[in-house]
Amino acid sequence: MRIKDELFGKEVLDAEIQIVGRVTDVIFDKDSFEVTDLVIKKTGFSEQIKASENIVPMELVKAIGDKILLKGEEDI
Repeated sequence: MRIKDELFGKEVLDAEIQIVGRVTDVIFDKDSFEVTDLVIKKTGFSEQIKASENIVPMELVKAIGDKILLKGEEDI
């Protein structure tokens, strides 16, 4: 998988299908080269007011397609 093409810029949705933000970066394990976390920046009006990033562990990702869907409480 080409990380830049496959993940960067994708919208991230929570379990209630609300937009959390977009992937701006990834964190990976230097030994295994596996992506361990996604860095997500809020989008829209809230982005203009306050720049904030969240780090989401890959264990919380339910599916990756056109968008990235996070697991809900029932999935954990």
